[in-house]
Amino acid sequence: MIPVGELPELEEAPPEFVVVGAGKTATDACVWLLDNGVEPDAISWVRPREPWMLNRAVIQPDPAAFIGAGADIMEAAIAASSADDLFLRLEAAGVMLRIDRSRVPTMAKTPTLAQWELDLLRSIERVVRMGHIRGVEPGRISLADGDVAIHRDAAVVHCAAAGFLYPPLVPIWSDEAITIQPVRAGFPCFGAALIGYAEATRDTDEDKNRVCHPSPLSDTPADWMVMQVIGGRAAQAFNAEPDIREWAGGVALNPSRIPPERAGDADVTEADQRFRATVEGGIEAMAALAGMGPGDWT
Repeated sequence: MIPVGELPELEEAPPEFVVVGAGKTATDACVWLLDNGVEPDAISWVRPREPWMLNRAVIQPDPAAFIGAGADIMEAAIAASSADDLFLRLEAAGVMLRIDRSRVPTMAKTPTLAQWELDLLRSIERVVRMGHIRGVEPGRISLADGDVAIHRDAAVVHCAAAGFLYPPLVPIWSDEAITIQPVRAGFPCFGAALIGYAEATRDTDEDKNRVCHPSPLSDTPADWMVMQVIGGRAAQAFNAEPDIREWAGGVALNPSRIPPERAGDADVTEADQRFRATVEGGIEAMAALAGMGPGDWT
């Protein structure tokens, strides 16, 4: 059994690779193996959950694509009857991807994935869906729902470590510490830069916390809607500050910025108008679908 980072150090390929995990690390491991000549039938994939992933084609530093995807999310939320219905609508709109179209995913940490990577992943047919792994020994892995035989000399590739922790949200500024957290839905690097800007331009912790609201990370489709709601309100809070809005418009880490040279483009204008017309309704719809009360997100 090896951690994923040791794959390039193997001197020769084992008769079987067993990739354990269902998240971004596991998909990257599978893509790397396939891209380096390993045949799909030499890979077994222990996938206890099915993941939703964002289509990298629309999560781009291009305002028409990124803001257009935001508008697609809000429009889908307004029309959706449940969290699963929302994600299926986003799949139809080209925003979300899933590996196995016969199954509705229950995981929504939503990393990005390109279509060519998805095509590679779908070539792996030996998928084990028997819950989380319990142990490994030569010739066998034990899972929550039973044991599975593997080649005695298989390499079991560990991609199941927790990538994210989910502590409760706390004010970013307190008397003794600055607790770094996302300050919008996703894109934590931009959130960290924004926290630095607020620290440099505001005098009191109260004022800093007023413009920088922490936002959670997601694990399930319901969590993802909560992240969108709280993160959306956090974005509205900092964008209401003229100096922050101007600063954010010039920071490459901000995925929703509109560069001056693109401000008059017809596709950017159309995407921006769609988003502005649907954002309030979309946030309210996701809050309702997630069972959030007004005190949970205002």
